[in-house]
Amino acid sequence: MAAVPTRACSVGPVETWKADRVSIWHAGNHDNPFGQRLTALMISERIPDTSVPMSLLAEHPGRALPLLPKGIGTVEAEMH
Repeated sequence: MAAVPTRACSVGPVETWKADRVSIWHAGNHDNPFGQRLTALMISERIPDTSVPMSLLAEHPGRALPLLPKGIGTVEAEMH
């Protein structure tokens, strides 16, 4: 099929770690507000944990964590 690329370029953890500066952006309104807040806290407080892969960027010396407060949403409890 002509519409399917024959090659791809991807950036993995090794390439990311080699970068001088890493800017971490959250997805926005359609992502889980709790997860966004958790990873933002872990990165900003430098709490890396392998169970939250994005949090490992907390140790990157050139990290930046710009936040869009309204994109993080609200965290609410639901009864099921």
